[in-house]
Amino acid sequence: MSDSSRKPPAGAERADPSRTRADWRGDYLDGRTARLQAADIRLMATGIEVRTESGATAFWPYGEIRQTQGFYAGEDVRLERGGELPEAVIVRDRAFVASLHAIGRDLGGRLYEPGRRRLRVWLTVGAGLAVVAIVAALYLWGIPLLATLAAERVPVAWEERLGASVVEQIASPAQRCTEGDRLQRIEAIVGRLAEKIPAPSPYRFRVYVLNTAAVNALAAPGGFIVVFRGLLERAESPEALAGVLAHEMEHVLQRHATKMLVQHASTGLLLVALTGDVTSVMAYGLESARVLGTLQYSRRAEDEADREGMKLLVAARIDPAGMIAFFQSLEKQGSGPSVPTYLSSHPRLDQRIGRLKELAREEARPASTPVKLLEDYDWRDIRNICPPSRKR
Repeated sequence: MSDSSRKPPAGAERADPSRTRADWRGDYLDGRTARLQAADIRLMATGIEVRTESGATAFWPYGEIRQTQGFYAGEDVRLERGGELPEAVIVRDRAFVASLHAIGRDLGGRLYEPGRRRLRVWLTVGAGLAVVAIVAALYLWGIPLLATLAAERVPVAWEERLGASVVEQIASPAQRCTEGDRLQRIEAIVGRLAEKIPAPSPYRFRVYVLNTAAVNALAAPGGFIVVFRGLLERAESPEALAGVLAHEMEHVLQRHATKMLVQHASTGLLLVALTGDVTSVMAYGLESARVLGTLQYSRRAEDEADREGMKLLVAARIDPAGMIAFFQSLEKQGSGPSVPTYLSSHPRLDQRIGRLKELAREEARPASTPVKLLEDYDWRDIRNICPPSRKR
């Protein structure tokens, strides 16, 4: 052994065997040959004493020892001391390190402690769960809150640019039905509703008819409303269409579409909204159109649009019975592959009809008699707004 004559320094007192295990059997390597020698290893407060089978004895202070094995299950514990060709002791019982920590002082984190490894595992697991919780909280509350704040502060011009870009993707000019007289009748209904908006509206509402058989309608930011031809063909009266239009107009007025697009389209769009960068809006038109076509409003947003839309109908003296009858006719169509698209993005129809009836009773004004919309017009003619040759 390289320093067999060295004695334990003062203070290297032996541990009390009654409190922990201080004596261990292991193997010793002298760093010069590959021959293993059996060794007795005694743990002390400031180091370990190594006595080989040949009788040589040395004291290794903890400050000179490093651990190179024994970090994982099934692995021998190996302690080394020295430079390029170090001495080493090998103990095959991993409990050796736990006893070493119980007896030794000032180890300075150089030697592995099994209990600390378990603690690190639990800390790692806990940190991972914390990250998941933070991400979930950000998704559920943080991003929606930022989207709401962003939507409330962006200018109407920003919404109009975004809405125009969305409509360009959803209903390109080649897909629109633009027959003037019939389109003007739909615009007249929108105008009657817009006149009764309680506070002056910053939006100029524009309605487009998309030449497709899907039973659907949607609102884009900035006052744009897209009505699908299939919905016009299913609406039995102008009052029925008015109910749908009032609902979609409220989505615009409450900025539901703007909040939804900002929240779900991308982080980039959220940052654009927060900074009010109008010049970047057009870049998000295609993505926003995709999002608007696939995502659903929250139940709270739908209820708000129904409630405020009902108020708008009553204020405009439009009979809400037409709107309720429209949804009742859709309910008869049932579910399955043929279910109207408009229903797949709204609350359960039976619940919605019940809620609309309740709202109609709450908003009823005995002294205000509903007026008949487009009284001198045969409403069935509205179905011809799209040329037959272009229908799809």
